[in-house]
Amino acid sequence: MSKRNVRVFKFNIFYIFDTERQIKFITKAGNNAMDSQKIVIAFPFTGGELGGSHISATGLICGLDRDKFKPIIILHKKGLILEEYLRKVGLPFMLAPDVSILSADSDLGFAASVANGLSLVRTTATLAPFLRRHRVDIVHTNDGRMHATWALAARLSGAKLLWHHRGDPMARGVNIVAPLLANHIVTVSHFVRPAKPIVPVTHKITVLHSPFDHPSGLPDRDACRRKFVEELGLRPDTRFVGYVGGLIERKRPVKFVEAVHAFLQHHPEFPLAGLLFGSNAANGPDLDGAVKCRAKELGISDRIHLMGFRTPIAPCMGALDALLVTAVNEPFGRTLIEAMLLQTPVVATNHGGNPEAIDDGLTGYLVKAECPEAFVGPLERLLFDRHQWETISSTALENARARYGNKAHIEGISRLYETLVPRQSPAMHGQLVSRH
Repeated sequence: MSKRNVRVFKFNIFYIFDTERQIKFITKAGNNAMDSQKIVIAFPFTGGELGGSHISATGLICGLDRDKFKPIIILHKKGLILEEYLRKVGLPFMLAPDVSILSADSDLGFAASVANGLSLVRTTATLAPFLRRHRVDIVHTNDGRMHATWALAARLSGAKLLWHHRGDPMARGVNIVAPLLANHIVTVSHFVRPAKPIVPVTHKITVLHSPFDHPSGLPDRDACRRKFVEELGLRPDTRFVGYVGGLIERKRPVKFVEAVHAFLQHHPEFPLAGLLFGSNAANGPDLDGAVKCRAKELGISDRIHLMGFRTPIAPCMGALDALLVTAVNEPFGRTLIEAMLLQTPVVATNHGGNPEAIDDGLTGYLVKAECPEAFVGPLERLLFDRHQWETISSTALENARARYGNKAHIEGISRLYETLVPRQSPAMHGQLVSRH
């Protein structure tokens, strides 16, 4: 090869590799520019609980448009029930820095309040840089302890705070802290809107019902019922009513036992059993024991069965002739809508957010709260009149399918994200990339 040809060959090789480097640089710059346009949302959780708020939040995360949003799930504790659930639904997560999880308790004494204040300073000093490092645009908190732990850090980091409230409308956090720190407040029902906010919040509050997956098919009810009949060793014609949810005081699991007893007082020979699907809250009172104790006092221990936490819930709901919601101050219970979507009739207290979901006598029944005897009449209609059972359950199913779905919830939250953190248009993306 002549010297001239060698020079040309070397030039061409250099040109090819230099061009490749430029292409890689431009591609990387373009990808970085596109990534920078995504809104980064942090979802912190303790990790030790799996309830309606966690299922709603993970449903939202799964459905977010990944071209617009980059969700980051943050767990304070690994190796617990929420990590197992996240792995099951295929969602990655990262661990939070080692900080104290602050209490959302409104009844702390003076010493505990001082200690909580010192923990807040230390926790915020750690979490704010963590959020900046991960370029978080929005912190979306979903329960009391996460509101308390992350709210101030979010604002000091420069991120927006979306406070998702699913609890008591009189809670101190949503009436004092959220009005001052939250950029926007989302409530799961009209009932749980802040009752006495320290400053007006009308301009920054949205009511969005929780999202619900619509089951692809309905369970085989006879097969579901037979499964529990066999598991519990009951007579073949046993009928079931159920309690589904965490064993916490607000949900009144002991009142469920009393409602079953009230029915059996009127119909002692009827083969009815009450199934409680749920477990005690972490660090909560022993309501499991309270249920057993009350059933024994009333002489119906053989009619009450603690089933523990179970998933999936569809086979459990499918075994029930009725779901009894004995709760008070229920924000907007997931199980109530899940039951409707699985064609299981609901009898619920006329309290909290329940009336927003049930049209009494059409899509279910509403009864007086704290009154076990009030459940007897609706149960008689459902258990003794098959036509009434079918009418209520089919009307509820049709209504729930029309009103509740993931799509509307995801679209509503996505609009809030884009309002809180406006991004540049796609045309501007291209201009920025081309300048590189």
